[in-house]
Amino acid sequence: MQLHTYLNFNGQCEEAFQFYKEIFGGDIQFMMRNGDSPMAKDMPAEQHNRVMHARIQIAGQIFMGSDVPEGNAEKPQGFSITINTPDPVEAERVFNALNVGAEVRMPLEETFWAVRFGMLTDRFGIPWMVNCERPMPS
Repeated sequence: MQLHTYLNFNGQCEEAFQFYKEIFGGDIQFMMRNGDSPMAKDMPAEQHNRVMHARIQIAGQIFMGSDVPEGNAEKPQGFSITINTPDPVEAERVFNALNVGAEVRMPLEETFWAVRFGMLTDRFGIPWMVNCERPMPS
């Protein structure tokens, strides 16, 4: 069994995946627009440029996504994508990169469990947590 994250966007899937590729060095493995799919003739022309399905691999993990049909976008809630790194410099780099146009929910700072921890919602509405844990006592 595999668990993958599937993200829904409101017409920004391609832009978001390119943004994540820049930050994380991922590989966009697949991207199909509605207009390029076998179902194109059954879709309104204004939906043809939206992404039907995309797949990106980041650090061995798979993220998938698409643009929801216009008017069906919902605000993501009840989850965050968590980035864990042992390097506080990398935590700061990732947080600052994701912070372009984002809403910071908790600044990246030291906590009792982490050398660095911060939370934000990126400019595409996706919630993130960046975590650089302290070494656990043995």
